[in-house]
Amino acid sequence: MINQVIEKWYAYIRGEFPGGLDELLADDVVFLSPIVYTPQKGKEITKLYLGAAGKTLGGSKDDAEGKPAPKFRYTKEVLAGNHAVLEFETEIEGKYANGVDIITCNEIGKIIEFRVMIRPLQAINAIHKQMAAMLEEMQSA
Repeated sequence: MINQVIEKWYAYIRGEFPGGLDELLADDVVFLSPIVYTPQKGKEITKLYLGAAGKTLGGSKDDAEGKPAPKFRYTKEVLAGNHAVLEFETEIEGKYANGVDIITCNEIGKIIEFRVMIRPLQAINAIHKQMAAMLEEMQSA
């Protein structure tokens, strides 16, 4: 089941999944972030955090030809049973960031837990600052 969920997740990241997070996430999904010390429970709050993370981590930089290229990219994946570990790299405020998304799905293909871990500390601090600003902006819109 996790293979289909991750295929849908990648399609969502590319902007090619019409059902989006509403289709991917279980109503009682739990989101665990390196930025917030308590688990965030429920689809709406998880959508908010994933949206803010996408805008914070997924920006673009110019490639060798001067064209925008996404900074965020998955570099490795491990899929087993109902679990996936997706390693990613990005750059934020000129700092290299490396992390993993640990995704667990249920038997009907909905994500029931989404856990994010990031390193190094300088990147976490930069992400924390930008995520806080992004969440405030998104909640006031």
